[in-house]
Amino acid sequence: MSYKHGVYISEVPSSITPTVASDIVPVVFGTAPVNLSQRATPPVNEPVLCYTYAEAVQAFGYSDDWNYSLCEFIHSHFALFGAAPAILINVLDPAVNKTTVAPASKNIISGTITINEQGVLKESVIVKSNDGATTYTAGTDYVAGFDARGFLLITVLSGGTIPSNSTELQVGYDKLAPETVASADIIGGIDVATGKETGLELINQIFPRFRIVPGMVLAPGFSQDPVVAAVMTAKASNINGHFKAIALTDIPTDTVDTYTDAPAWKEDNNYTSELQVVCYPKLTMGGKQYHLSTQLAGVMTVTDAGSGGVPYMSPSNHNFQADGAVLEDGTEVFLGPDQAAFLNGNGIVTALNFIGGWKAWGNRTGVYPSNTDPKDSFIPNRRMFNFIENTIVLTIWQYVDAPITPRFAEAITGSLNLWLNGLTAQGYILGGRVEYLASDNTAVDTADGIARFRVYVTPPSPAREIDFIVEYDPQYLAAITAA
Repeated sequence: MSYKHGVYISEVPSSITPTVASDIVPVVFGTAPVNLSQRATPPVNEPVLCYTYAEAVQAFGYSDDWNYSLCEFIHSHFALFGAAPAILINVLDPAVNKTTVAPASKNIISGTITINEQGVLKESVIVKSNDGATTYTAGTDYVAGFDARGFLLITVLSGGTIPSNSTELQVGYDKLAPETVASADIIGGIDVATGKETGLELINQIFPRFRIVPGMVLAPGFSQDPVVAAVMTAKASNINGHFKAIALTDIPTDTVDTYTDAPAWKEDNNYTSELQVVCYPKLTMGGKQYHLSTQLAGVMTVTDAGSGGVPYMSPSNHNFQADGAVLEDGTEVFLGPDQAAFLNGNGIVTALNFIGGWKAWGNRTGVYPSNTDPKDSFIPNRRMFNFIENTIVLTIWQYVDAPITPRFAEAITGSLNLWLNGLTAQGYILGGRVEYLASDNTAVDTADGIARFRVYVTPPSPAREIDFIVEYDPQYLAAITAA
């Protein structure tokens, strides 16, 4: 040691470590009109983080033709609920999911041809003379672009080779075919040759890409397929080997056209996970149909935001942005509280128009009623456990490979207990604590580098039933004689 003479300072790591926030962000899989994307390369099987409606439309395009399922979510989440952010993943590949329209005569009106259909791939357009003998050149003879409706406009350029007196031209093109996107595309997989991940496999890329832990997994328009729902739930249960999310899924409203049939369909098709919310029927707003899972994600996001991002509040009895509930064919559905309670009692979230407008109605996850454990069967409790577990992983990761010493155990328990005390003071949990117990940490395990901590926590259960007992009390008859 070198000789020292004077006053010297050194530092030790803080005994209290601030927690790392666990954002509860929806990850949504579906199809988009990527022919309208403003990106040089439209996103296909690429997670895109969007904070605004404009960002989503810039990346994926937008169409009021909701054969493109991401458009439904973009409109609901950003426009109706004003919620953000969301991570969107389009699985429609314009190189694969397309059809070819042979050249046919189109009228020129005021120097422009309008192709009145969605999904036209601009780069595929072929413009010919009406007899088919001459093929014209984009940029020289005409320009092509899209109008606000997503229709392609072909404008004849003066000075080009298209005769000025032409009234018709032949136009051929490829167009997107969202109907060819199958459940298998949503499920995705890993290409053996390239290692490229597609579909739901991409959920493991979310945290490495954005440092955001997925909070909800959705696939509106596809989650009524039991295979898709099963994979969604499986992926939500084990993200990157460390995190958990909750899958929002729908019961089909074309084949299940009576609410009393929904519970049997749910059980028969195994929509029974504690990490799954099961929704029925669909919603409407302004003449458009929404999957209930789509709007439930908006309700959850807005509700969470009102409590500092902590998901302790149930989405039940909070407003949808809806003016009706319907089946696939547009048949209106009006459930009374007793009928809605029947669905709730079978682990299904529904829509109720009783007091205060159309609201989400139901607190139970898909596991109910076969499992009544409050940790798993209540939506807010299950989400709180996910939130707490994910936050612990994010916060304590920095201690991995640190020496197991008394200070190590004290730093972890002290930091997490301080955080849990804060959640208790704010009313987000009834109480919680972390302990490092000798009985959990044998000499063999400790020597092998294993440290175990016990976490005890109690989120408040939602008040699903409030009872008043009303009794006739004759003692108040005395008020008559007293008067």
